[in-house]
Amino acid sequence: MQRKCILVLQAAALFVLAACGGGGSSSFGPSGGSIAYTAGVFPASSTFANQCETPRTGMCPWGAACPDTKGSALAEKHFLRSWTNELYLWYSEVPDTNPASATGTVEDYFDTLKTAAVLPSGQLKDRFHFTYDTADYYALSTAGVTQGYGIDWVVIEALPPRLVAVEMVQPGGAAAGVGITRGAELDSVDGVDVVNTYTQAGVDAINSALFTPASGSTHTFVFRDRGTGAARTVTLTAAAVTENPVPTVTVNTVGSSKVGYILFNDHIATAELALQNAIQQLAAAQVNDLVLDMRYNGGGYLDIAAELAYMIAGPATNGLTFEKLQFNSKYPTTNPVTQVAITPTPFYSTAQGFSVATGTALPTLNLPRVYVLTSGGTCSASEAVINGLRGAGITVYQFGADTCGKPYGFYVKDNCGTSYFSIEFKGVNNQGFGDYPEGFSATRSDALPGTSLPGCAASDDITHELGDPLEGQLAVALSYYGTGHCPVVSSKPSLPRGVAAVGQVPNGLALRVPQNPVRDNRILR
Repeated sequence: MQRKCILVLQAAALFVLAACGGGGSSSFGPSGGSIAYTAGVFPASSTFANQCETPRTGMCPWGAACPDTKGSALAEKHFLRSWTNELYLWYSEVPDTNPASATGTVEDYFDTLKTAAVLPSGQLKDRFHFTYDTADYYALSTAGVTQGYGIDWVVIEALPPRLVAVEMVQPGGAAAGVGITRGAELDSVDGVDVVNTYTQAGVDAINSALFTPASGSTHTFVFRDRGTGAARTVTLTAAAVTENPVPTVTVNTVGSSKVGYILFNDHIATAELALQNAIQQLAAAQVNDLVLDMRYNGGGYLDIAAELAYMIAGPATNGLTFEKLQFNSKYPTTNPVTQVAITPTPFYSTAQGFSVATGTALPTLNLPRVYVLTSGGTCSASEAVINGLRGAGITVYQFGADTCGKPYGFYVKDNCGTSYFSIEFKGVNNQGFGDYPEGFSATRSDALPGTSLPGCAASDDITHELGDPLEGQLAVALSYYGTGHCPVVSSKPSLPRGVAAVGQVPNGLALRVPQNPVRDNRILR
């Protein structure tokens, strides 16, 4: 796989917004025609939709003929300018740059179409603006298919001597086939020293092999196995890997109680069936409580989050709102995408047809509380599970690092083969709360009002398999469950998924993984 870890070896990337233009102008557009630009005037985005510099032909990934016509990069930029003004949550904070004067690609222009506002913590208010190839997005969001070896990487030390390790291995992938396990450390790839390389060529080679391997490409890795430290060389071929969104379900005994555990990694379509099976398994075991591990879950489909919340809490949520959407100020009562009245998402008691037949009654544990394992990669739809349950009066305990802080989401928008992800709405729970832009926390004394949860700090422990009761975060949760107190632990934390390690080395070298569209997101259909 190629997801959820970024090794940054430079302090920061500079982000420059083009100055706002004034007056009117025109420039060449589709088929050599001109496109008028007047500052502050935004033609309907449909005027420019699907007018592509390189039109697609045949069928598009959603199963219909592609709507593209011959156009230009300029027309694509005008589409984004108007579409942003129509739907972006903070549209009034976006500089109005003439697309004809904007240098760079269409995607470069899109990168400027967002607010530059900063939160009290110093983080950007909009850290979630990105693009993805449409065909790749559909493959990943529907079936969880990525190109890689079935490995998730974690960066523990970003500066030389670096430490990059295996965070998780997907069953059925190339890595699992040769016995690679969680916690194995990476020494080199294709002869390049991962620990100490300082050359740009070396960094580029590592970045390509780890995060963006071409399908069918073969790479040689030297690992040091967890525990023994013995070095071994393996050759892995990148291929399509289908991810298991719920790979581990166990039952732990604490005193006289049975505590279920679910590792839930992805709100993708196949998660609907996987979660249903997991809850049925735990219900049959008559568990008294649940530890829900979402430390690596950046989000995905909101409807699946609503289903999971119901399966945890049961009929106590009947008639309550899981999440209600709030769009920009132009649309106080109407969803501007669907053109219907804004209707809250309920706690779904029946399947919504992702991978279980629509209308199928969902099982439930009927719990008044849940124990959640989190990290900086617990984001968006995963945070909606936390917020939605709290809004229904369910107690949520938190163990781990602060969540990412994304009460926002969007409808994915395809134009000319690129899917655009631009914040369009904010979600609030049954009590009207949705202000957690800096995440939920069990430890921060300066946490924003309404974002402090009971629980404990806990570190991701890659020296144990996920679901092992001795693994750091799960061990802390089970100890708290049994005693009501946070245990004293001493361990070195791994970097949370999705959070960049920031440092400085000669030449400003950096390894970067592309944004994954079904993580760190709250996606509506």
